[in-house]
Amino acid sequence: MIPGEYILRTEPIGINVNKRTISIEVINKGDRPVQIGSHYHFFEVNKQMSFDRMPTLGMRLNIAAGTAVRFEPGEEKEVELVEMSGDKTVYGFNNLVDTTITDANRDSIEQKLKEFLK
Repeated sequence: MIPGEYILRTEPIGINVNKRTISIEVINKGDRPVQIGSHYHFFEVNKQMSFDRMPTLGMRLNIAAGTAVRFEPGEEKEVELVEMSGDKTVYGFNNLVDTTITDANRDSIEQKLKEFLK
């Protein structure tokens, strides 16, 4: 072995293996490009992004950490999302959740979403 040398396995590294995923169609209806990072709570992305949001509650892009997906104005594409790990506590972003996601608070989160999308 050479100092600093990396010895890697030949098998590919799996990301988000055995986690729940969904695929959705998304359209950028805005007039500016939108780039969404790997760990952004997809439910709360830019309001110009058009898609069925409630199924994306507690989900993020199923891509490698530190990467992103870019949507040009008018562009439509299918993306795969993966369920967030841990206790599903989400703060920040567009402040639509700011709590732990549970069945008991889905209705209040959906109401905040409706106000956000007006």
